[in-house]
Amino acid sequence: MPPRFEKSLYDLIRGLRNHKGNEKEYIQNCLKECRSEIKSQDMDVKATALLKIIYLEMNGHDMSWASFHVLEVMSSPKYHQKRVGYLGAVQSFKTDTEVLMLATNLLKKDLSASSPIVISLPIAALPHIITPSLALSVLADLLPRLSHSHSAIRKKTIVTLYRLALVYPETLRAAWPKIKERLMDKNEDPSVTAAIVNVVCELGWRRPQDFLPLAPRLFELLVDGGNNWMAIKLIKLFATLTPLEPRLVRKLLPPLTDLIRTTPAMSLLYECINGIIQGGILGDSEDDGREEIASLCVSKLRGMITFNGDANLKYVALLAFNRIVVTHPFLVAQQEDVIMECIDSEDITIRIKALDLVQGMVSSDNLVSIVSRLMRQLKTSTNSNNDQLDDLSTDSSEEMGAERRSRKRDEAPPLPEDYTIDVIGRILKMCSQDNYSNVVDFDWYIDVLTQLIRIAPASRKEVDSDGMALGAKSTTADIGESIGNELRNVAVKAKAVRVAAVRAAELIIAKLAMESTSHQVTSGSLKPVAWIAGEYAYHLSNPSDTLNHLLQLIPRIRPPEVLATCLQASMKLFALIAGNDQTSWTAERKSMVSLLMARVIHTYEPLVLHPSLEVQERAVEFTELLKLTAEAASAQAPSTDELEQDPPLLLTQAIPSLFQGWELNSVAVGAQLNVPMPEGLDLDEPIHPNLGSLLAQADSLMLPIQEDDEFAAYYNEKAAPTSISSEPAINRLRDAPETISSGSYQQATEDSYLDADIIARRKAERAERNRDDPFYIGDLGSPSRSQGTSTPIHNILQNENGPDLDIDSIPIMKLDLGAISSSGVGAGAGAPGTYQQPKPKSRPQIVVAADETLVGSRPSTPRTGSQHDSDADPSSTSAKSRAAKKLKQSLLQVDSSHLRNLSLEASQSDDSGALPHEKLAETDAEMAKAMKEVQRLRLEMQRANERIQVAQGVPTEGVVVKSKKKKKDKEGKKAKAKLEGGDGIDDEKEKKVKKKKKKAEAEAAEGAEGGVVIEGEPVGGEGEGEAVTVKKKEKEKVKKKKPKRIIQLDDDAGTGTGIGAEAGVEAGEP
Repeated sequence: MPPRFEKSLYDLIRGLRNHKGNEKEYIQNCLKECRSEIKSQDMDVKATALLKIIYLEMNGHDMSWASFHVLEVMSSPKYHQKRVGYLGAVQSFKTDTEVLMLATNLLKKDLSASSPIVISLPIAALPHIITPSLALSVLADLLPRLSHSHSAIRKKTIVTLYRLALVYPETLRAAWPKIKERLMDKNEDPSVTAAIVNVVCELGWRRPQDFLPLAPRLFELLVDGGNNWMAIKLIKLFATLTPLEPRLVRKLLPPLTDLIRTTPAMSLLYECINGIIQGGILGDSEDDGREEIASLCVSKLRGMITFNGDANLKYVALLAFNRIVVTHPFLVAQQEDVIMECIDSEDITIRIKALDLVQGMVSSDNLVSIVSRLMRQLKTSTNSNNDQLDDLSTDSSEEMGAERRSRKRDEAPPLPEDYTIDVIGRILKMCSQDNYSNVVDFDWYIDVLTQLIRIAPASRKEVDSDGMALGAKSTTADIGESIGNELRNVAVKAKAVRVAAVRAAELIIAKLAMESTSHQVTSGSLKPVAWIAGEYAYHLSNPSDTLNHLLQLIPRIRPPEVLATCLQASMKLFALIAGNDQTSWTAERKSMVSLLMARVIHTYEPLVLHPSLEVQERAVEFTELLKLTAEAASAQAPSTDELEQDPPLLLTQAIPSLFQGWELNSVAVGAQLNVPMPEGLDLDEPIHPNLGSLLAQADSLMLPIQEDDEFAAYYNEKAAPTSISSEPAINRLRDAPETISSGSYQQATEDSYLDADIIARRKAERAERNRDDPFYIGDLGSPSRSQGTSTPIHNILQNENGPDLDIDSIPIMKLDLGAISSSGVGAGAGAPGTYQQPKPKSRPQIVVAADETLVGSRPSTPRTGSQHDSDADPSSTSAKSRAAKKLKQSLLQVDSSHLRNLSLEASQSDDSGALPHEKLAETDAEMAKAMKEVQRLRLEMQRANERIQVAQGVPTEGVVVKSKKKKKDKEGKKAKAKLEGGDGIDDEKEKKVKKKKKKAEAEAAEGAEGGVVIEGEPVGGEGEGEAVTVKKKEKEKVKKKKPKRIIQLDDDAGTGTGIGAEAGVEAGEP
């Protein structure tokens, strides 16, 4: 049948493009054709089919079923077909492919080919299909290729050997002498040298001590070589060698400095700087050479940031800056302008790297400027988000829409929520690090925290209808709570600014309460802010308003932990407002307290059945306590002119005493872990051995009813009314105390990131603080100026000299600085002619309390973020495990950690020093030699046995021995004979032959002493496989249809060989 016209690969691609929308069906038809074509005996058809299958495999279709056909095409003698086969092997063969073991001999054969293009095929395919057993098999054939005449073969072999070493480490020990020889050869091709440098660089960071002897040759290649990529690899390699040999630093400084100054390649420039940093060449020493190269690196990195606005160069420059800032922070701080510009970059990755760098270079001098820049960025992004919400919620005219769109073009795009949260977290960490050592103005920091709470993203924590959390705690809730925790830390630790922190908490609560009451409270900062308002309620400017705000917020709170804190804080505020024992118990106070308690009880009562036990417990306790206090207050008569009444003790002593005690201080993170366990404490021991029965009895226990229950009478019986006149409320009122305000110096850029109300408050505080300062020049229209409390200096001049003051008529004195300096030397402070510069007015030093801790606990400085002690300690187990995990990762996705323990030298425990592939070859040679020796001894034993048999009278033609037939076969034979109509004559003859031969066989067995000659071959008890032992119980049959073969025994050596070659055992033949 004539062959069909098969589709080529180009026909397949054209057809696939022509069947758009129906590709799946077309591909299935093509696969069916390929399955039939690849079974063809024509190798061209088979190769074409395989090529099409490879193309379909690249599109996601499996071709593992064609692995044997791939092997067939690989074995083709034609190069263009063999190349297709190797391509299919690279695409489809895996380490567990069954036919891979069949390809070993083919790979070894092609590696030994004479044509370089054929040798290149297995060398290029081995890295993709290599296994440990295959590496051991082909290593002996691959090593000679290192001395091939073609440089391309040598280069590919070196790279392939490295891939073999990842799965079979002993490869390096076998190949290293030849690789080292190639490296030391100065006449070697540059491409081969570059490949060796690549392999050495990959191995150097695992075991750098093995490559220290190569340092002179590597240094020569770095100085004289003109290959930039090889120079990059060499610099990386020297970065791993310099910690082992510090003298290399002084040797490397001149060439590296020259490369940094002269190279036009940005990649080489960065790798030079990176190698200097990683190799510790910068170091901590005060060497002039190191300081010079550090300054040079910083200047070059600055140029990379400003070079044509390339985002990639900016990113790698920021990476290098992050490493230099550890040893030379002052040099990096000088580049603050370009680094801060990167914070506003459009690329979010550049922003994050710039934030990492800024966080490392922050100090007390630049903290305000850095935080102001970040705050301005956050506020701008928040305004953009608010404008988007306005566009969605309101319908505007075309003119308004055009105006808004034009305004949006000028504004920066809104920031992602994750980035906003990250920036807020970094601001908190920069300000709070080292126990707030960088914060100079705490009032400014409190205002920043207040602004951060307003611009923080709203929480998206999912809560069910009962107030219980459905999922994990959201990140946005965490960042809001983190801001509130910072405000709480400032209030607890810095007592000098505690009043300002409490006032900020008061403003935050009022801001949250003024929001729309139709939605829930989503700010995570409410919990710590409410705690501040409750714990330091005596610092609030208006506790009654704060209590009203909390009572408004409580019904809108869903998280149970926040709700419990607000319940506690509102009760503390109530105790402060109503528990003053210095105020008379007037009718006005009685009515005010009664109404306030009724409102609080009304707010608490719905929470009595809350699903959270913490909230339920506090709501029940406070509700019952307030009900009891309300009854006591209604029973207590108010004071009159004639009789002074005291407030109820429940109101003035019992409730306030619940919240009075020791002042709460900040406790270190690990302090509680160091509290010793009390002796005899067993938390697993039950409280009572029979607790279950006691609880069951308590359910059925009936208490006797008392007739005179004074508790029931106290709660249910109404007290008798009293007729005592009350004093007018106007006589009892007292003047409200003045508000004590504190502020800080107003920064020039604060109006760009703080809200208007915060700016107005800070300006008012500053004006009040400088009201009586004659050197403070404020606004002429301010109240202080209108009241005349501070007079400008020009008014003083006009009043003293009149309106005709001529400024030009003031005499000018000649100042001789030399005379002043000479006369001022050795003069005292009050000596004439000396000038002392007035000292600037220093800000009051604010003491920040450290965390309370026990001996041996962890550091007392609080940590913000998710950093743990194991992260900070590089010697910890977790840090080592993470480093080991990072070490195993590679681009080839192969675990290469075992190479660290492999020495390139021969094993000391192995005396022979032979390599595994050499041992394998020696073993094969010894096995072949042993087989020859066994053949010789076997032949000698055969001849000796033949001589013994001849001497004992055994017939020269030997004895034919038939193996015993199975009974089943015999019965089957009889049945077959009966079916054929036979009369069984053959069976009777066969029995007679058995009886006649039985005696002869027994005599022959006794004469041979356990050996029987089977057609000229001895059968001994040695287990040689050439003889069969005759047992008494066996019954042999004599073959009739085939005549016996008679073999004459001869003592000649030549004939003995022929006997062994022609002898055969007919046992088993029917």
